[in-house]
Amino acid sequence: MVTAIAMGVMFTMVLMAMSDSFANMQNLMAFIDIPSAQIVIFSTIAGGFASYPLKRMMGLPSVIMKILAADKGDPTATIKLLVEFAEKARKEGILALEGNVARVTDDFLKRGIQLAVDGTDPGLIRDILKTDISGIESRHEENASLLEYLAALAPAMGMIGTFVGLVLMLGQMSDISTLGPNMAIAVLTSVYGALMANCLFNPMARILKAKSKGEILIKNIMVEGIMSIQAGDNPRIVEQKLAACLDPMSRIKAIKKR
Repeated sequence: MVTAIAMGVMFTMVLMAMSDSFANMQNLMAFIDIPSAQIVIFSTIAGGFASYPLKRMMGLPSVIMKILAADKGDPTATIKLLVEFAEKARKEGILALEGNVARVTDDFLKRGIQLAVDGTDPGLIRDILKTDISGIESRHEENASLLEYLAALAPAMGMIGTFVGLVLMLGQMSDISTLGPNMAIAVLTSVYGALMANCLFNPMARILKAKSKGEILIKNIMVEGIMSIQAGDNPRIVEQKLAACLDPMSRIKAIKKR
């Protein structure tokens, strides 16, 4: 939600500058040119399809929706849940956690706890979960790379559109009255390309990287928690070990008041 609002504010500030704080909508209309927008938007999207697998491009809308959505993961809540599991496993044995698996909403954590309850070798559990994490990181990196590529491509397509407009303008040099309007239209493609890159694709790529980092942190906390629970560590040790993965302020929040 915050991401969507921030991006909306960026576009609003640009629109206000274009229309003189919305006081003169005629100024804003001067920045609207459908052919220029078509050149930038469709050429950028086509460039993405030409450079990345179809599946990756078709999944881009879903990626964008996840970027704009609020963060679901909370490392402190994850630590508290794992400590609860550690306390129950310490008192009743790890098999007692089987009844708790159903209420775990995170598929990654659910799979890890189930493997531990089933008595799977600790090394194998770690390998399985770490492989899963590597796959998540790889997908996020590919999606971020795609967004960064589109961010670089949009201004380039805008510049090509500008050159096309300039060629058309120079072909009508005999009519001096058309030079100003034609020049304005030619420059608009570069404006559209810059807007798409700096107010859309680049911010989303950086947000995706930040969200990916937070998700991977939570997944690694889950792995260490599951390993500690299976090893029968004291819940207090589990709590301290997992809290050490957080920054100082989050660490204070994560550790229980005893």
